[in-house]
Amino acid sequence: KPEVLITIDRPDFCLSVAHRARKRLPTLRTAHYVAPSVWAWRPGRAKKMARVVDHVLVLLPFEPPLMKAAGMTSDFVGHPIAVVETPDRAQKLAFRAKAGLAPAEPLIAVLPGSRRGEVARIGPVFRKTLDLLHRQFRDLRPVLPMVGARAEAVRALFHDAPGRPVFLDPSEYSRAEKLAAFAASDVAIAASGSVSLELAAAGTPMIVAYQTNWLTALIVRQMVRVETATLVNLVTGKRAVPEYFQGACRPGPIAAEVKRYLLDGDLAEAQAALSAEAMRRLGRGGEDPGRRAARSVLSFLEGAG
Repeated sequence: KPEVLITIDRPDFCLSVAHRARKRLPTLRTAHYVAPSVWAWRPGRAKKMARVVDHVLVLLPFEPPLMKAAGMTSDFVGHPIAVVETPDRAQKLAFRAKAGLAPAEPLIAVLPGSRRGEVARIGPVFRKTLDLLHRQFRDLRPVLPMVGARAEAVRALFHDAPGRPVFLDPSEYSRAEKLAAFAASDVAIAASGSVSLELAAAGTPMIVAYQTNWLTALIVRQMVRVETATLVNLVTGKRAVPEYFQGACRPGPIAAEVKRYLLDGDLAEAQAALSAEAMRRLGRGGEDPGRRAARSVLSFLEGAG
């Protein structure tokens, strides 16, 4: 006879569990941690969730009103990325030493995605981008943090890229060292996704790109309700991070944007400042998100009791 069922992320699975639990225990109170992105697409998911969920713990500050409008109580508890502090100079230098990089070598972090299709579509675009950049920035070194399952594919794509690429295998580099690699980089090109928040946490200026097949793009275009897919932009309400999606995801425009950030220190600093603001709005400097989540559940139970 539990007092509350707490489900975490994975809404398709978790809502099924909550539904079955409610059938067994009709008075069971339920809380779900991590809201589905109803602000981006399929807003009807919130009302569907409200049939079996009473309280939602959300990671983004603009989500509680959306959950409450669907009939649930909700608290913003902060994003886990917010507890990650920007690596300091010593951590950056330690990463460079381990990777065999000189203290002042200019770096570009290259992140073509974590899924097979992403690497296959976006990897070649980023590879050609490096070719274009090398014509003007001969000493620019690419750094490629890899996901284990895609390490072989990334190595195959970039092994002969100009600038003597540095590959960061997850079996050899910790997450803290990966963040230090981000922070040590002058700029990053990244596939759209959660890695943009890691780059923001590290204070790294970034250009985000994405490309999918034409049919998926057509479907998504009909469903998406936001004009930007990058959370730094969404959280700050400003287009701080340049985005190159679908037809715009081409080596020439991306290389031109990277060039702007490499040559204009003020531009890079302005984006870093907005990334820091995004981290603050996501909870940096405040109480640990896990504790806030626990306190939210306790308050919910007291109010429901």
